[in-house]
Amino acid sequence: MKINRLKIILAEEYKTSKWLAKELGKSESTVSRWCTNEIQPSVETLAQIAELLKVDIKELLNSTRKNN
Repeated sequence: MKINRLKIILAEEYKTSKWLAKELGKSESTVSRWCTNEIQPSVETLAQIAELLKVDIKELLNSTRKNN
């Protein structure tokens, strides 16, 4: 299941994973793994990403609730 929407939000904001890695002081491979949902960033890091991209943190996450 895809948990984060980071790759989509980056594209919508015309930003690259390379830019995000530099802004956060993280490796490009780490950000790439977040974008492919191989690993998930911490909540603290998600908050930093939301601030950098000027989006609500909720926009970075897919709902895990199932619709009944």
